Amino acid sequence: ARIARAKGPLNHEKLKEGYRKLLSSTSRVVGQAKRFSSEIAEDVKRSRGILKQLALKGLRLQLEAMLPLVRQVMRQTRERIFRGNTRAEGKLLSVFEPSTEIIRKGKAGKPNEFGKMVKLQEAENQIVIDYDVYDQRPSDSELLIPAIETHEAKLGRTPRLVAADAGFYSARNEAAAKARGVKRVCIPNRSTNSAERKREQKKRWFRNGQKWRTGCEGRISVVKRRHGLDRCRYKGSIGMKRWVGLGVVADNLINIGRAMENQSRQP
Repeated sequence: ARIARAKGPLNHEKLKEGYRKLLSSTSRVVGQAKRFSSEIAEDVKRSRGILKQLALKGLRLQLEAMLPLVRQVMRQTRERIFRGNTRAEGKLLSVFEPSTEIIRKGKAGKPNEFGKMVKLQEAENQIVIDYDVYDQRPSDSELLIPAIETHEAKLGRTPRLVAADAGFYSARNEAAAKARGVKRVCIPNRSTNSAERKREQKKRWFRNGQKWRTGCEGRISVVKRRHGLDRCRYKGSIGMKRWVGLGVVADNLINIGRAMENQSRQP
């Protein structure tokens, strides 16, 4: 790690030499693990007692699951360090959470984050009516119309206003949303040169819609802080979906309670 932070051709050669040693050690460990797994499968290595033998077979399954992951990391390392290829197909970022993806958010403090993309869809009173954890990150523009369909299915009516950030915009999405009966489509088009479009985006209803969307961004921040969605404590993609779902349920219970209290106070 110290050598990687330094610059210069000499340090680059030292880095390669360090990785050669690391790959050599890892290769020997992989060979030992493969041999040990085979000996368990062939009953060469056994444990005393039925329970201990079952535990040994369980450990063999863990070895069998880990071996291909470690080999993939070794291949990635050779490509990146010795061939300069940083764009390996199907890059593995974690041997313990193989489904982890790089999420490039473009923020100065956190240009890259690691995890899975989560969608939270909010309606009135800060109620999250739908969520999803995507196995592979989709384009934001692909999510708008399915979100409207989900709103219709769960609430029995078309939303009067749809607000989202610029990543969800496309002329096709805007036309499709209006065709479904959405009266106000509040999604900014950042690349437009149309004076009429720019005037439209400066109207009060459009600005108010974007303010409401900004509040939805705050909802994501609150859910992450209050219910721990910044880090999943379960393992695997199923565990992450469960973790996010529990966070959404907990947050909805709080907001539903507040909405009911406010309604009870109204004359």
